[in-house]
Amino acid sequence: MNPGPGRRLIPAYLVTGGRSAPSGPALDRLAVLIRTDADLPTGTGAEQRRLCELLAPGALTVVECAAHLDLPAGATVFLATDLVASGHLRARPPIPRAGEIDRSLVERLLVGLRSLH
Repeated sequence: MNPGPGRRLIPAYLVTGGRSAPSGPALDRLAVLIRTDADLPTGTGAEQRRLCELLAPGALTVVECAAHLDLPAGATVFLATDLVASGHLRARPPIPRAGEIDRSLVERLLVGLRSLH
């Protein structure tokens, strides 16, 4: 069977080292990842290096990283969890959704803006 264009030739379980659970508490898939200044050790895997290089310009969520790396989100959680545990990445909890807007506050704001004319 020939993989299609853009398909990975390496199965995702090899990226995770064949483990079925991350080495530490698993990150949320919407956690925001930020690279630290720590240098990667020489034995660091290619996928972990790619993840750190991807985060060099700024922060991304775990699922965004997975899309860029063409990896399943679960495998990316493994990689990111290991890199957070080793101090090469920082993880921030997902940004919470905004609460519902108080309609009366918006109406008073509109009345106040209209009175400025």
